[in-house]
Amino acid sequence: MKILITGGAGFIGSAVVRLAIQQGLSVVNLDSLTYAACLDNVASVADSPNYAFEQADIRDREALDRVFEEHQPDAVMHLAAESHVDRSIDGPGDFIQTNIIGTYNMLEAARAYWVKKDKPDSFRFHHISTDEVFGSLGAEGQFTETTPYDPRSPYSASKASSDHLVRAWAETYGLPIVMTNCSNNYGPFHFPEKLVPVVILNALAGKPIPIYGKGENVRDWLYVEDHADALLTVLKKGELGRCYNIGGENEATNLDLVKTICKILDDKKPADAPYSDLISFVTDRPGHDMRYAIDPTRISTELGWRPSVTVEEGLEKTVQWYLDNEAWWKALQERDGVGERLGTKG
Repeated sequence: MKILITGGAGFIGSAVVRLAIQQGLSVVNLDSLTYAACLDNVASVADSPNYAFEQADIRDREALDRVFEEHQPDAVMHLAAESHVDRSIDGPGDFIQTNIIGTYNMLEAARAYWVKKDKPDSFRFHHISTDEVFGSLGAEGQFTETTPYDPRSPYSASKASSDHLVRAWAETYGLPIVMTNCSNNYGPFHFPEKLVPVVILNALAGKPIPIYGKGENVRDWLYVEDHADALLTVLKKGELGRCYNIGGENEATNLDLVKTICKILDDKKPADAPYSDLISFVTDRPGHDMRYAIDPTRISTELGWRPSVTVEEGLEKTVQWYLDNEAWWKALQERDGVGERLGTKG
């Protein structure tokens, strides 16, 4: 199987690329190399005869048509997206253009290619989305695949829009699609603007560790390599037209998560004082959802997939990876917005 993976130089996309090559699949990595992308993320597979890279923008329909025609993929895994909520608050336009218009272009390019190939039954368009499209939960309950959409940020609204487009192309044109909505990812190669890498790198630098509000917001934490495994499982075994929620079965408050990371760092790289002393509570982001939680029953019962890593195991692996890969993250710290407080313009 040859898979066209969009956003394959990003955090989650690169994990999918690496695992797909490891599983013996062929991969065409399409990425426009925006600020959060890094080809070092896929350096371990770049010399594989089963790997090809195309620098192209999903907003450029002509480029997409050329890539489809040249590489003749058997499936698409569409991960390319603007994904940082804080950046969406400060500059929503990029999220509208990439996540909505870009997905529209991908759907149309894939449909044209699929029709030209006489609509093969084996073709798949796998759209990868987020649990944030479902809004915010109270203290109880979990998101299921039938939870009504209720996005609260420009980011989640743009992803919800893209989800609706994918469903519409399946219903109207018969495009063979599968969809997934995942919980919060963390792990190796995580761009240093999201919570987990920010905590690790600020702690190592002796800088304040910022926590929004009181740190009571709850997320379900999914190790990125588990997520990659789930995505490839859905691509291969998922029922056409079906959506699958992917969770880590690891709920934690932001404060508890940060304290766990600090404790791991205390053990691995002791400082003069506990790293938790660096925790600093800052003004909350506008519209910050209180709790996300995934009900993983469908993917577990229908496809036999469950996460293999607990949040404690995953965080230990992640902290060790950052300790071992200083050259990777130092090279990214000069990029636009890294180390700054974003999302304050709301």
